[in-house]
Amino acid sequence: MMDALYYLIAALGGYLLGSIPFGLVITKLAGLGDIRAIGSGNIGATNVLRTGRKDLALATLLLDAGKAGIAAAIFGYFLGTTAGLIAGAAAFAGHCFPVWLNFKGGKGVATFVGTVLVVSWPVGLTVIAAWLITAAIFRISSLGALVAALAAPVAALVIGRPDVAIMTGVLAIMIYWLHRANIGRILKGEEPRIGGKKTAPAEDDPTSHP
Repeated sequence: MMDALYYLIAALGGYLLGSIPFGLVITKLAGLGDIRAIGSGNIGATNVLRTGRKDLALATLLLDAGKAGIAAAIFGYFLGTTAGLIAGAAAFAGHCFPVWLNFKGGKGVATFVGTVLVVSWPVGLTVIAAWLITAAIFRISSLGALVAALAAPVAALVIGRPDVAIMTGVLAIMIYWLHRANIGRILKGEEPRIGGKKTAPAEDDPTSHP
């Protein structure tokens, strides 16, 4: 019973931390208005970058990753490894489906990385390397995110962390679902490349995964 209570607390706490929309908060504090009204309408770092403020985009990226990592670290330290995994996963869910924004958030890649780095840094570094290599070769950011998400559970199994493999596997499925439009464009050869220009803003941003 106590374990179940701890896990519930971890899930709730992680979700609340993850649901803080840093991209929206930062841009409003900077006097740039509602980030949801520009570009893709996404609250992640890529859409914040469209304001022309690289500093705000970097801050959003770090804070979105950090909130998940902090959730996993705090609850993992006080309530145990499983609670940390649950808190990190819940933070991911909170970022993607924040209650404060009618459950319309980001695509979760930054929070995914933040969580994995804390629960298993070797897997986290593998995820980052997979994204960097894929993005460098194909110049498609979303493809890098998809490859990185798939690499996480594989790497976790290789190093003997089935618990991390299960968590990252579930989150990878969610990432693929949130990127389903991107996948369609990749298959059609229509996904914008890193550094390329979009002809018009789209409701579903092909590169706004953080």
